[in-house]
Amino acid sequence: MIMNTSPQKGRWKFWLLLLLVVGLAIAMVAIPVFVIMPFKAQTTTGVEWSYWLRRFSPWVTLISVILFLALCVRLWRGARWWGRLAMFVLAAPLLGVTWFARQNHFEWMFNPLPNAAYASVTDAGFVPDNDMVMAVEINGEAVAYPVRQMAYHHVVNDVVGGRPITATY
Repeated sequence: MIMNTSPQKGRWKFWLLLLLVVGLAIAMVAIPVFVIMPFKAQTTTGVEWSYWLRRFSPWVTLISVILFLALCVRLWRGARWWGRLAMFVLAAPLLGVTWFARQNHFEWMFNPLPNAAYASVTDAGFVPDNDMVMAVEINGEAVAYPVRQMAYHHVVNDVVGGRPITATY
């Protein structure tokens, strides 16, 4: 009986580990993005897990890149052209999520309205009478922010009664 003891025999395990490393890094970053979204029902457990994943995703993605590079060095010599191409293709999403893990994408979703324009009550005909509004009164000055419009920006910076405020929804 002839046994194959070539170095090619156990390479599939390294490829599987390479795929798992990339998959773990992508999941670590993608889960919070899809769980914490505007206009979507969220559970307490889902939000807790998402914040836990967000907290550790910068470290996990960094370790994933290091492990990925070590596996690529191990696999490179015996790889064919398509295997080497696969390494580059897998590196792209890994590097992408490694960068994204260091961003605050919540700020991208919930950013203040730049140069907000305000209308007086008489000019606010675009707000139906039955629309829900958030109202603030400070030092005799009253303002209202339509919830329907706030839902797209979630934050508005304003000055009411001479005091700067931030209203959020």
